Amino acid sequence: MKITIIGAGSSYTPELIEGLINRQDALGLIELALVDIDQGMNKLEIIDKLTRRMFDQVGKSIVINSGVDRRAALVGSDYVITQIRVGGLAARALDERIPTEHGVLGQETTGAGGMAKALRTIPVILDIAKDMEELCPDAWLINFTNPSGMVTEAVLKNFGIRCLGLCNAPMNMYRSLVNFLKLEPAQVQVRYLGLNHLSWISRIWIDGRDKTDELYENNDLIAHIAESLGPEPVNREIVRTSKLIPSYYLKYFYHPSAQIATDQQALADGRGTRAVQVGQVEQDLFQIYADEATDTKPEQLSMRGGAWYSEAALSLIQSLELDEGKMHIVNVLNNGAIDDLPDDCVIETNCFVDKTGAKPLAAGRLPRYVSALVQSVKCYEQLAIEAAITGSRDLALTALIQHPLLPNAETAEVVLDKLLLAHREYLPRFFR
Repeated sequence: MKITIIGAGSSYTPELIEGLINRQDALGLIELALVDIDQGMNKLEIIDKLTRRMFDQVGKSIVINSGVDRRAALVGSDYVITQIRVGGLAARALDERIPTEHGVLGQETTGAGGMAKALRTIPVILDIAKDMEELCPDAWLINFTNPSGMVTEAVLKNFGIRCLGLCNAPMNMYRSLVNFLKLEPAQVQVRYLGLNHLSWISRIWIDGRDKTDELYENNDLIAHIAESLGPEPVNREIVRTSKLIPSYYLKYFYHPSAQIATDQQALADGRGTRAVQVGQVEQDLFQIYADEATDTKPEQLSMRGGAWYSEAALSLIQSLELDEGKMHIVNVLNNGAIDDLPDDCVIETNCFVDKTGAKPLAAGRLPRYVSALVQSVKCYEQLAIEAAITGSRDLALTALIQHPLLPNAETAEVVLDKLLLAHREYLPRFFR
């Protein structure tokens, strides 16, 4: 097997490398290609050397190639993992700062900032998909690039390559539940549904028996779930009445004003946005990576937010490759799994995965507590995808007005235009 990682200069890459080392024999991995762009070459060289030290440390042999020639790297690839950030952390900082300055949530994957990221990212990922269609048409594209669901939908609607989207949030939610219950992962199964970063665990089985209603009689469990949404007491009522475990990202929808106030204060006192804080973490990480004494994944990487990143990606690849027939939570075409959503849209849900691909489990209708919200955000996503591909400001504005985190059309227009101008160099389709 040959695996190509595009965006390999990312600080997350050592997490993937550790997983590849652990599964190398099972997967038959003999070649690894690490790809980035010219601006990322310094980081890529550090990752290349660290990767070689990590394999040497465990006495494993592998062919490693790294560089900026994406097309050359794609030739012969069986799996392509994408983890790119168009414009880097500087672009993310603008995605967060500009909306915040206008009293709107500034977040890198949802709302106005998330749309700006999608507009920059989707055309680049489609170029990668086009190259794959020509150079490795039988390969799987495993997309980690955010916003993962939108990026995956854009690929599947425009190219015939095999593509699945991934996020580590579902794995984090599942493991947090398992740890709270003090059980082994094999004992606990969950029903997971929604969209990427707008999703819920709706049912819980323990040793094959549906324990959902019984578990929600436990006030400690309700308190544990509510913690992920922030300190507001109403979170316990949200969890108790819905009997749903929400993704961490639902705090932005349930409590946007509190998050905006926090972000505005961070700007006012000079701490900057989350991108600025992540930038310092990454700077520290790459100093560790560059140390020739470092030959394992550093513990400090956990501060970056990549928990279970490797497990999500490589357990999925193992199921695809070895025909294990296991359950995974994946971003995949709906194809009738959720009745409330179009068949040709991408959802995030339980899928049975084997060599033929990922097949979503039938879910019926969404829980009534969340159906309207999910449909509204999916409408935004589909309009934003079309805007990214066509370069239509009108479609982008229509999409942003549709998003529930934008308070009114006037604010949406001002924020959109400022984001478009701020990212002009990465949005040629909008400035033809």
